[in-house]
Formats: sequence, structure tokens, C-alpha cells
Amino acid sequence: MSTSVLGIIGTGMVGAGVARRAVDAGLDVVLSNSRGPEALADLVAELGRRASAATPTETARTADLVVAAVPLAAHERLPRAELAGKTVIDPMNYAPKAGWRIPELDRDELTSSGLVQRHLAESRVVKALHNIGPKQLLELFRPAGAPDRTALPLSGDDPAAKREVADLLDVLGFDAVDLGTLAESWRSEPNTPLYALPYVGQPPSGLTVLEFVAWVQSAPGVPVSAARVEELAAAAVRGPAGFQM
Repeated sequence: MSTSVLGIIGTGMVGAGVARRAVDAGLDVVLSNSRGPEALADLVAELGRRASAATPTETARTADLVVAAVPLAAHERLPRAELAGKTVIDPMNYAPKAGWRIPELDRDELTSSGLVQRHLAESRVVKALHNIGPKQLLELFRPAGAPDRTALPLSGDDPAAKREVADLLDVLGFDAVDLGTLAESWRSEPNTPLYALPYVGQPPSGLTVLEFVAWVQSAPGVPVSAARVEELAAAAVRGPAGFQM
């Protein structure tokens, strides 16, 4: 893999989970969030010598490949100039709520990754790492060729960028399934058969939204083959965008 430094902007559950898996896989990571490098001292210490902290601007400038693990509502704060020319992995999902909705997404005129690509017009956005929980990411990795190796979907408009992200997923211990362009990335978004549940199995009945989220965050990982990812993506039907809370 050509990536020598993986940048991660945003250190919530997704960003921290990717960082842990990347460091364990032998990658160097540069972490950043909106609170500044000093707020990441404990996480960097936990991750060890392969991890360092910086500002989002510094992370974008120095990393070879960047994971933008911020809330979708904060995507316009991503450092556009410093990310120009770079491949940016988008693990964001649309979660509309009172006081914050995006009509273009509600009307299915655009995907959330298309929205991110519009902001990062000079970057190569690839949708990935958005439909599996951090716990499952840290449990389901396997060496290449393992019979129970799990596959993850990706979508993007730039073939070279998608190969770069597929190479990263391979290093992290996963196969990649290319679902096509960013316009097709809805096939693995919330409210589709490929989102979350294949990697955790069937949840108990009667859960509230918050209970469901908590259950997914703690459920053991279930391996999902590339063939199964392709099957579920093909079966997806486009409905209301985002988490319906």
C-alpha cells in the first residue's frame, strides 16, 4: 500500500475506531478534532508511537489519505484548500433532526457523499467505512484470502481513488466491493439492507432508536462476504434518506 500516513479528522467513535485498527495494522496515523491536539493526548498515548495529534488543517496537509470522520452537519468545516488533490474517505451518514435538514437529500436529489464532494470540489471523495460499527471493525478483520474475510462497500467517482481506498481496506483486513459512483452510494446508506445489520445480525424486537444504536455498538461482529455485499446492494430500494428518528 502506498499510503504511509493516514489522517483522521474527527475522533468520535468512528474516527477513534479506524485509528485503532490502522495502528494495529501497522500504519502511522495523524489525528485531529475541533478541540485541538492537546485534547487528544490520552488517545495518542493509548495508540502508541504510530499515532500523533495535529489540527485538522495540519492533518489534511501532511496525510497521504484522509478519513473525514466528522458529523455530516460539520462537513463544511473540513479544510478544503489543504484537502485539494487528495483522496478523502467519507464515513458520514445523514441524520436529519429538528432544525437541521438538507432538502436535496430529503428529496433524493443528491447523496450525502455527493454533498461532501461538492464542498471538497478539488478532492477525490470515496464513501467507505460508514456502514459498519467501530466494534465490528475491530473484530472482523482477517488476513487476505481468509475464508471468513468480511467485505465492505465503497463508492466514488474516481477509479484511482477507489483503488487507493480498497488498498487501505485490504491493509485493515477487509475486502472491498465497488458499488459504483457517488450517485449510487445510497445503496449502502441508512435504511438499506447493507447498512449495519449484516455485520451484527438481527437485533431484538421492540427497540427504540437509541436502544438499537446501543445494541449495534455492543453486538459481536458477523462476517459478511463480498458476494453477500453485492447481493444486498443490488436488492436496495431507494427510500427516505438518512436515519429516520
